[in-house]
Amino acid sequence: MRARFTADEIAKCALEIVERDGVAGLSMRVVASRLGTGPMTLYNYVNGRDGLEELVVDAVMSSVRLPAPTKDWRADLMATATALWETLRAHPNTVPLIVTRRPVTARSYAPAERMIEALSRSHLDQVQILAAFRATLALVTGSAQAEFAGIFAGTPLHEEANRAGAARIKELARKEFPHIASLADVARRSTAAQDFRRGLEMFVTGLEGTPGGSRRRLQPRKR
Repeated sequence: MRARFTADEIAKCALEIVERDGVAGLSMRVVASRLGTGPMTLYNYVNGRDGLEELVVDAVMSSVRLPAPTKDWRADLMATATALWETLRAHPNTVPLIVTRRPVTARSYAPAERMIEALSRSHLDQVQILAAFRATLALVTGSAQAEFAGIFAGTPLHEEANRAGAARIKELARKEFPHIASLADVARRSTAAQDFRRGLEMFVTGLEGTPGGSRRRLQPRKR
């Protein structure tokens, strides 16, 4: 007998609610109502609010469109990081969940696997690869969080709002903090996409110039 609901159907419903009402609007009651059932019935499929949030994370992470790999680890790392960033931009209300919830299905790990595989073709050893991978994730998620922190997150007005915010910062900092004011003026003429691309390029260039380690793989600690 076919289950009344599939995990994908529940995830799709939960994601639509988060995108419309934010994370605060997600609940078993709301999802059950959208699916035309009762909250207690929904508990047969997910383990409460935590389970719904995990499904949302899985739905977003598994939707990342990974680029075709090349022979250049730098290009592959940048392309994969950009693909993940673009996915987060498409689902701005889910970013708080992405940075606090770990994926619970294997398919959600595809972007991470691709980034680690690219780094494994560099001159870095395993310890350095781990640090570089975590730093790449921090750059991607941190950029997404910074961009969509305002009230216009996820709307065509968010770039305009960011420019207005930079103008306010320049005005407030003008006399006492001239360096901040000067940089805020630059920020008014830049976009989030340009800032992310430049930051990612600088980061990867830094990785390329990092002296390589021993290339030995990490060994499990003896108990």
